[in-house]
Amino acid sequence: MSKEFQRKSKEDRPVIAICYDFDKTLSPDDMQAQGYIQSVGYEVESFWKESNGLAEDNDMDQNLAYMFTMLRKAHGRFVFNREALRDYGAKVQLFPGVETWFKRIKEYGKEKGVIVEHYIISSGLKEMIEGTKVAKEFEKIYASSFYYDEQGVAQWPAQAINYTSKTQFLFRIEKGTLDVNDSAVNDYFAPEDIRIPFRNMIYIGDSDTDIPCMKLINTNSGHSIGVFNPETQDKRKVYRMMEDKRIKYYAPADYTEGSELDMLVKNIIDTTASNEKLMSIHYRNKQEQVRHNGKADYKEDKEKEKLIMDLENSNSFKQTHSIISKLKKIKNWTPEEKKQLQLIAEKNKQVSSIKKDEDVASFYSSLE
Repeated sequence: MSKEFQRKSKEDRPVIAICYDFDKTLSPDDMQAQGYIQSVGYEVESFWKESNGLAEDNDMDQNLAYMFTMLRKAHGRFVFNREALRDYGAKVQLFPGVETWFKRIKEYGKEKGVIVEHYIISSGLKEMIEGTKVAKEFEKIYASSFYYDEQGVAQWPAQAINYTSKTQFLFRIEKGTLDVNDSAVNDYFAPEDIRIPFRNMIYIGDSDTDIPCMKLINTNSGHSIGVFNPETQDKRKVYRMMEDKRIKYYAPADYTEGSELDMLVKNIIDTTASNEKLMSIHYRNKQEQVRHNGKADYKEDKEKEKLIMDLENSNSFKQTHSIISKLKKIKNWTPEEKKQLQLIAEKNKQVSSIKKDEDVASFYSSLE
């Protein structure tokens, strides 16, 4: 029997999703470095050197490498189970104001007529985040995690999230298909039926590992914020991300009321609340126009959505050329669709590798 997934549906008010990295975004240091590494007899630097060396020597994902290293180093010292990891998570420090931030921002959104939801998208450990004081503040915690046997002991990675795989969770949040195994994330949703459009998302992160998510948010008119440690005032990473157009804003990771970050997020909420009033009028007008013109527009939209998905999933040059020939027959692309097509040209090697071919080049030139 197939599992019935719980899905979030469209609300009667606009929804804003604030998505956070964890380490050095909500907490001053890597979660593993705040008790766990020390408890297995390691210096922090030597632990990461060994873990990253394991990844490099074996063509291994760095997140899988650190999870394996954690599991191995705990052997003979303590039972490596969910409870132990949550206990370590309880010791993780948080930046100023984090403990009260989530409720305050949700309340501010409510005053402005929007729903604010908080999500974690992290390469850190889900079990440790679940042990923190703020774990219950999130709609969903997307993070690396372990599979546990009948005795509750960790045996194998259940989920390993790296910087590129983080982006999939933004699509889940967008459509309300939050379960990691729910294939409905690939279903077509009309723009007016999207639960949380990317333009209503805020991504807050601190480093290169957040860049794919930030880029996806930026490309689709959302808001990306880089944060830095308010004690060290080291802005080198946010300067680089700003120079590379990965973030729109940066601020100290100070979440207290009245802080620079607090005021910035509230301004984004204000702008979003106003913009969504205009978007609701647009969609209402659009629906009336579609009804007036019959089903022609709807059929074309469905065809465009299918072709965009086919291009995104193309796994051969021959297939890509075939899809491009069909795409060229369509003349009226929306700005959002153009952005999707440009993003595919960057991410799918079957497209990017032949982008200079005459048919592909002429199609993409027509989108400019």
